[in-house]
Amino acid sequence: MAMLTPIEVELLRNGLTSICDEMFLAIMKSAYSTNIKERHDHSAAIFDAEGRVVVQGESLPLHLASMLGLVEVVLERYGVNSLKPGDMFLSNDPFVGRGSHLPDVAILAPIFRDGEVVLFISNIAHHSDIGGMAPGSMAGGMTEIYQEGLRIPPIRIVENGEILRDVLDLVLLNVRVPRERRGDYMAQVAANRLGTRRLEELFQRWSKTQIKKGCAAIIRAVPRRMRSGIADLPDGEYQFEDLLDDDGMGTTDIPIVVQIRVAGEEVWFDFEGSGPQVKGNMNNSFAGLQASVLFALKVLIDPDGPTNHGMLEPVHITAPNSTVVNASFPAATAARAQTCQRIIDAILGALAPALPEQVIAASNGANGVATFSGTGPDGRYYLYMETIGGGAGARSYKDGTDGIQVHVTNTSNLPVEALENEYPLLVERYELINGSGGVGTWRGGLGLRRIYRGIDHTVTFSGQGERAVHPPWGLFGGGPGGTGSIYLLHNDGQRQELAVKPASIQVEPSASVCIETPGAGGYGPASERDADSLEDDVRSGKYTAEFMREAYGHEGD
Repeated sequence: MAMLTPIEVELLRNGLTSICDEMFLAIMKSAYSTNIKERHDHSAAIFDAEGRVVVQGESLPLHLASMLGLVEVVLERYGVNSLKPGDMFLSNDPFVGRGSHLPDVAILAPIFRDGEVVLFISNIAHHSDIGGMAPGSMAGGMTEIYQEGLRIPPIRIVENGEILRDVLDLVLLNVRVPRERRGDYMAQVAANRLGTRRLEELFQRWSKTQIKKGCAAIIRAVPRRMRSGIADLPDGEYQFEDLLDDDGMGTTDIPIVVQIRVAGEEVWFDFEGSGPQVKGNMNNSFAGLQASVLFALKVLIDPDGPTNHGMLEPVHITAPNSTVVNASFPAATAARAQTCQRIIDAILGALAPALPEQVIAASNGANGVATFSGTGPDGRYYLYMETIGGGAGARSYKDGTDGIQVHVTNTSNLPVEALENEYPLLVERYELINGSGGVGTWRGGLGLRRIYRGIDHTVTFSGQGERAVHPPWGLFGGGPGGTGSIYLLHNDGQRQELAVKPASIQVEPSASVCIETPGAGGYGPASERDADSLEDDVRSGKYTAEFMREAYGHEGD
C-alpha cells in the first residue's frame, strides 16, 4: 500500500491525540480524589505495537517515561502473544516496573484488530496514598522504597474485560481511604475502556496497515524536528551544577551536575559528578531523568512539536548508577519530582550561554508537597494531599509568572473552595509572597503562601519542600528568587520553624501550618528595568516601596 500523505499522517495524529485528551478528561470527571479531579495529576498516552510512544495528551511530561516503562516491561514479561482483548495491566514500581515513584499508578491496555495487537493505551494517575509508613506516602523520613508504600509489579488488573477482584482487593487493603482509592482506579479503568471504544471507531476510517504506517510516520517526524533544532545549537560543551538543599535525613548540599555536548544534529547529556543516592526519598529513577532531559531540551529547541518516542533518537543520556539522578534499588523515590526540577534547572543553566533568548532563569525549583490527615469532627478519617506552585523564572522578554507549577509538574493549585468543601480544613491565607520574585530587567515570578488549620481536631501534617537554602538563581545579572519555608503559627503569636521536609507532625487546633514556596530568578540587570514596569511593581502590591528603593533605587511618583 502506498505511503500516507503528510495530510493523512497529521489527521491520524490529531485523531489519536484527541482520544488521549478525551481519556484525560474522563479520568478528571470521574475520579474521586481532589488530587486528580481538581489538580489534574494524571496523564494519558498511546503506544504502537512495539511499545513506542506515538502521542501523549497535553498533561504532565514527567508521566511519559513511567507509562513507557510499563509498556516495555509488559512486552518483556508477558510477550505480545500472551496478551488478549480485554486485558489491562497496572504497575507503579520504579525498579521492576520502570516507573518513577509509587503514588503514580499506570494502567495499560492492549488494543487488538483482526486478532493482532496494533496499539497500546495507557493512563497514569497520582494516588493520594499508596500505603507505607506515612499518610500520603510522600513524607520525609522514609529511607527505602518498602517504607513508601505498596510496590505493584506489572500485573493484570483486568482480564477478558472483567476486573480481577482479588488483585484489586489486595491493592485496596494496603492503602488508606480505600473508597477514594477505588474510585480513582475505576476512573482509570473506565478511561481505558473509553479509549478502546474510540480507537475502534477510528479503525472504521483507517485500515490496519494505515494505522501501522501512520504511527511510524508520526514517530519519524519528531527526530527530524529535533535534529533540526539541535543543529541550530552551537557545537560545543556546556556544563552546570546546582544543589538540592537536603534529603530530609541529614545529607545536605546534594549536587546535580550536567555536562552537555552538542555535535551536529545530536546531543549528549552526562550527569557524572552528581551526588550519590541519598538516604532520604529525593532519589530519582532513570525514567524520571529521561523525562526531565527530554522536557528541558524540547522546550528550548522545539516547544511546538509533538511529544513521542522519536525525541529519544538524537538524544543520549548517561548517568552513573546509584546516584541521586539514577538511583538503584531499594532507594526511596517518593520526592523524585524535587530532583527532576533541579535537573531541569541545571540543563537550563548549562545551555544559557548557547540559547540566551530561549532559556529562563531558575524557577521555584520545588514541587512543594503538603499532606494532611486525621479524624475530623464528624468521626471520619480523611487524607488530603496537594502540591503547591511557586514562581516561574524570568525570560529575555517577559517577567516570570507568579504562583504556578512549572516544568514537568504541570498540575494546578487546588482552589480553596474545593479543599474546604471536602475536608475539615480551613485555609486562613492564600496569597503571593511580597518581594519573592528576583529583581532584574525582567523580574522572577512570586512564590505562594498558604496557611491551613484543622477544624476542631488534631491534624497529622507532612511536607516536602526545596529551595529553602539555595535560592533560585537569576540569569545575566538578574537577582535570585526568594526561598521557601514551612512553619507553625500558634494562636499566641509564636512562630515555630519546621524542617523543610517535616514528617508526621501533630498539629493541634490551636496552631496553623504555613507553607511558603520559593519565588524565581530575575533576568538581566535591575538597572535596565523600565519605568512603567517599576511603577506597576509598586501599584500591584507585589513589592513594597522600600524594596523598590533598595533593589532598584526607585522612589516612585
